[in-house]
Amino acid sequence: MIEFQHVSFAYEKNVPVLKDLSFRIDTGEAVGLIGANGAGKSTVMKLLLGLLEGEGKILVDGTEVRRDTLPEIRRKLGFVLQNSDNQMFMPTVYEDMMFAPLNYMLSRREAEARVDAVLKRLHLEDLKHRYNHRISGGEKRMAAIATILAMEPEVILMDEPTSALDPYNRRIVIDTIRELEQTKLITSHDLDMILDTCNRVILLSDGRIVADGTAEDILHDRALLEKHRMELPLSLMGRQE
Repeated sequence: MIEFQHVSFAYEKNVPVLKDLSFRIDTGEAVGLIGANGAGKSTVMKLLLGLLEGEGKILVDGTEVRRDTLPEIRRKLGFVLQNSDNQMFMPTVYEDMMFAPLNYMLSRREAEARVDAVLKRLHLEDLKHRYNHRISGGEKRMAAIATILAMEPEVILMDEPTSALDPYNRRIVIDTIRELEQTKLITSHDLDMILDTCNRVILLSDGRIVADGTAEDILHDRALLEKHRMELPLSLMGRQE
């Protein structure tokens, strides 16, 4: 579904951020992309979305990410931003969710049916006509996920989906992510959330992949994580004392 082939990128000449990155994510996988600050996680997302151009080749469902293929690529990808305020730009949740389907040339009736189906699936019917500036942070994060699902993407990208959430809303978001059937690529410093939602983890350090394996193996490896300026998930701390 997603393939990086020898991808490198530098914001400044001779200061590479990503160095010869190669990996593949198959359809239906849930992959956590982790690493300390500056490891290159956000850059991977931006390259995949075509917001940046680097060296090497990136494929989405067999189509290379290039300027001329971006409309096709972006219809397959749904990106949930870290800050929902940067994603929800219409007055109400309903209007935000309708925006993409209508721009994909669905009729208003078809778009409304899709929006209602997503809201019902996520148990968010009560948010439909709420104003975005009058809902809580957790509700806004859920609304942002609903907006992306209304696009019916094949791949969902998430950047720190549980950041700044209280424990109750964090659990709702985690449970929602676990139920999503799409291919998922999630970046986060919340390793407990990654352990709960992903079956595979890719660990970046200094722009390179230093580990790629099951979430269970990588997130239980204290020595590996500490070597790359990370710590065990909080839920595992006491078990390894």
